[in-house]
Amino acid sequence: MKRTIITLFSFLLITCIFTSLQSLQAKVERIEKGNLVIEEIPEIPQRIIDRMYQYQSTRFADIKDWTAHGKGMIISTRFGETTQLHLIKKQGGARTQITFFQEPVREAKVCPNPDVNGFLFTKDIGGNEFYQIYFYNLDKGEYKLLTDGSSRNGFPNWSNDGKKFAYYSTKRNGTDWDIYLGDINTPGKAEIILKKCGTWVAVDWSTDDKKLLVINYVSANESYYYILEIATSKLTQINPLKEKIAYGFSSLFSKNENGLYMTSDEGSEFHLLRYYDLAKKKITSLTSDIPWDVEQMAISKQGDKLVFITNEGGISKLYLLDTKTKKYKQIPDIPTGQIYGLNFHPDGNKLALVINTPKTPGDIFVLNLQDNSIEQWTNSEVGGLNTDSFIVPEIIKYETFDKVNGKSRLIPAFYYKPLKGKSPFPVLINIHGGPEGQHLPYFSSSIQYYLNELGIAVISPNVRGSSGYGKSYLKLDNDYKREESVQDIGKLLDWIEQQPELDASRVAVSGGSYGGYMALASMTHYNNRLKCGEAMVGISNFVTFLENTQAYRRDLRRVEYGDERDPKMREFLTKISPLTNAHKITKPMFIAQGLNDPRVPVGESEQIVSAIRKNDGSVWYLLAKDEGHGFRKKSNDDYYTNALVYFLEKFLIE
Repeated sequence: MKRTIITLFSFLLITCIFTSLQSLQAKVERIEKGNLVIEEIPEIPQRIIDRMYQYQSTRFADIKDWTAHGKGMIISTRFGETTQLHLIKKQGGARTQITFFQEPVREAKVCPNPDVNGFLFTKDIGGNEFYQIYFYNLDKGEYKLLTDGSSRNGFPNWSNDGKKFAYYSTKRNGTDWDIYLGDINTPGKAEIILKKCGTWVAVDWSTDDKKLLVINYVSANESYYYILEIATSKLTQINPLKEKIAYGFSSLFSKNENGLYMTSDEGSEFHLLRYYDLAKKKITSLTSDIPWDVEQMAISKQGDKLVFITNEGGISKLYLLDTKTKKYKQIPDIPTGQIYGLNFHPDGNKLALVINTPKTPGDIFVLNLQDNSIEQWTNSEVGGLNTDSFIVPEIIKYETFDKVNGKSRLIPAFYYKPLKGKSPFPVLINIHGGPEGQHLPYFSSSIQYYLNELGIAVISPNVRGSSGYGKSYLKLDNDYKREESVQDIGKLLDWIEQQPELDASRVAVSGGSYGGYMALASMTHYNNRLKCGEAMVGISNFVTFLENTQAYRRDLRRVEYGDERDPKMREFLTKISPLTNAHKITKPMFIAQGLNDPRVPVGESEQIVSAIRKNDGSVWYLLAKDEGHGFRKKSNDDYYTNALVYFLEKFLIE
């Protein structure tokens, strides 16, 4: 009888709690506007929409590939809702749109055979990242699907003769990245040539098209290169050593097939450019005197020139290497900023590249390597704004809690200081994702709006675990050290307090993906020192994140964050997760999420929103039903950025 009464009491208690939660949830107004689900976000003032419209009317351009004859190039830019592919034939020439899809187009690779006038491209649906590979016939204006339509596929790479293309696919089991050979004439009938566990990608073809250079990526700190003989599927490891080495994805066969150009951190803090002699099985460092990462490279069709980019404290530098002498020189008079998209013209004397600066969006330039003259091929619009008023950040370094060689460790950060308004300025701490990422000073119309229209200072720290500062720094937040990166934010708050032009009583924190976790964790640790926070597609519970992120990336993330299947690690991950500590967040939050996110599933945002509200916390929540890991469609992103501006006005500035 006693047990029955207890059971009945428990049932009534649970029913009461459930009813209360239902009642609490019922109080939350849920509005659907197109593909957006909006909770607790008030109507955005028209003045914000009108002023932001000019900042949102900016474009960019990205080089995808030269046409096979070299008479033009395929570029990506956006004139409507999504980024699409366009053809441009000369400097300042008209951009002719080629693809017209509701979804953004990602990669594009032109067939090197001039008789095949077309290119491969990839796209997904609703941001789900299950990319499919298509072939577009420029003569007919038609495209066709080449992959299965359901698995994840990517890195399409044409053979030199243009008859085949290599790519990875998760088709076999949804988890492992196998390598396939495809043929545009037989869609859906690609041949699997490498079937292995883990993440494998084909990065280059040998000149005779008989071999592939493939990488097995394990983590940011560990990867392996092999040569795959296509006819036999024989794998031969390159530079086999006992120590764990991280190689870059940008590796190439020399055109005489005697060696390989590759980057790695072997015996170094940084990714150096190296040459591997295939006959002697000897590796030689080519950039030992540059103490920074080599991040991208490209080689001319003739094989006599190789260009590479270094990341020197967050600024790109471009170099040209003579493959015969192995000597290099920096190319002068390149605008300071970010350089990417290296793509040699078929004649080997011209190089297409993208230059992006805090004052100018990404645009395509063509560099003549014979005389170093440079032409700007695209001129992307900036909404009619006078970008002379746009602010270039300064690099600062602040002391954190631990020491290196007896001295306080310094954390690098980019500091965007307003030129208008009255100090002390409110501050937005903007934290990058990754976690193996790095904040770089790219063009950002949103940051410039905060600076010029709202008078908000923006600080983007590269906390421990960021790339670009050496492999030891990269490893500082792994496993049980995870929260030490959050402590770096606490020390940044200390630094802000010491700056007379900054208002330490008005500080917000923001971030996306892993940066979203950092924002949430900062709110749980420093709630009393922060006025509000924003997290886009942020991790709220490491255990549920690891259990629900897509299978093809789960093991990659376990290497970085820890394996939740281990009881000790599971306990630790649960303990540090923002969801466990959500009761500590009492300041307003803005949470944004894509419904189809394969990386950080929608449940991560839903559960932190629910937990904060259960504690009577205030949360603005925005869910996009046709997006994934971030917002790529203009209308969705416009609403999100408008709402975020209003959020900062209400809770940071006031």
